Amino acid sequence: MQIFDVYPVNDITIVKGLGSYIWDDAGNEYLDFYGGHAVISVGHTNPYYVKRITAQLNKIAFYSNSINIPLQVELAEKLGHISGKEDYQLFLCNSGAEANENAMKLASFHTRRKKIVAFKKSFHGRTSLAVAATDNPSIIAPVNETENVVFLPFNDQDALEDYFQEHGRDVAAVIIEGIQGVGGINVADVRFLQAIRNVCNEHGAVYIADSVQCGYGRSGKFFSHDFAGVNADIYTMAKGMGNGFPIGGIIIAPEIKAKYSMLGTTFGGNHLACAAALAVLEIIEGERLMANAEKMGNYLMDQLKAVRLLENVRGRGLMIGFDVPESHKDLKKNLLIKHRIFTGEAKPNVIRLLPALNIGIREADRLIDAIKEELAIS
Repeated sequence: MQIFDVYPVNDITIVKGLGSYIWDDAGNEYLDFYGGHAVISVGHTNPYYVKRITAQLNKIAFYSNSINIPLQVELAEKLGHISGKEDYQLFLCNSGAEANENAMKLASFHTRRKKIVAFKKSFHGRTSLAVAATDNPSIIAPVNETENVVFLPFNDQDALEDYFQEHGRDVAAVIIEGIQGVGGINVADVRFLQAIRNVCNEHGAVYIADSVQCGYGRSGKFFSHDFAGVNADIYTMAKGMGNGFPIGGIIIAPEIKAKYSMLGTTFGGNHLACAAALAVLEIIEGERLMANAEKMGNYLMDQLKAVRLLENVRGRGLMIGFDVPESHKDLKKNLLIKHRIFTGEAKPNVIRLLPALNIGIREADRLIDAIKEELAIS
């Protein structure tokens, strides 16, 4: 049997990681500024994280949601405290796509409506409704096509208000990334997020804050949507939530009521996943990693903006993007092959930086020096 070939891969085999560094099977060291797609939030094999998971594994790794799991309650309390959303409710699942899928389904249950408003360049996942709300026709199979999702221009308040003026009574939810990841690190304008809150209030729709990539402290706040100073009705999470252990979740405003069987999952909220998520929150809180994300993000963006040839440096905290000129379109590849630095990308020529939240000055300077060398800037 062979692997189903759907991923273009680099010919590198990673066998070990520690902090912001990883090593291949030949012993070569790499600096990780990609974090496996914003997943590594507290560093590879963080000792506290490993200890917390190991201790749980030696007790019990899994049982279903048919019994009491006190770790879920502990996680909900810790998540409420650190996020500031203490009156919200937590539903646990396995991934970001599943989190967004459940959020939109829950919004439809709550409103008894069908229409979802999403935005150009959005990415919400690859499951049925999540991919239908993703602005990429090449990954939407015919079975996923639906007339229930409409794509509006990102950060266009007039278009949003015009659509709601005409169709607001049909809208179940608006779903938006606080910072678009796959779309190229596009930051949602504060006034635009406030306008979403206003139209949802006016028309009885649900505001879903997709925080799968831009949440969990990456922006310098727990949710990047918090920069707008308004609350969403549902926040979706995954990626950095488990630092590599598969876990996702949604937190739900108190006015949205639960009933038996409306949502469900086999693996979501299992003992081991909760231990991983608790370890991440405890490290974020104990090491003040949101403050570090803000500080290091500001440092990196200042350094990048000073590099001639780089264009449109943007982002918040440690979710940063910049445009690369066509003359240096191989920058990402050269950073990896020549300098052994992993970064992310978005088409056509955007580099994305999504490092661990405890990255330091030494790692930042190594990246900046490598970029300058590749651009032949002293």
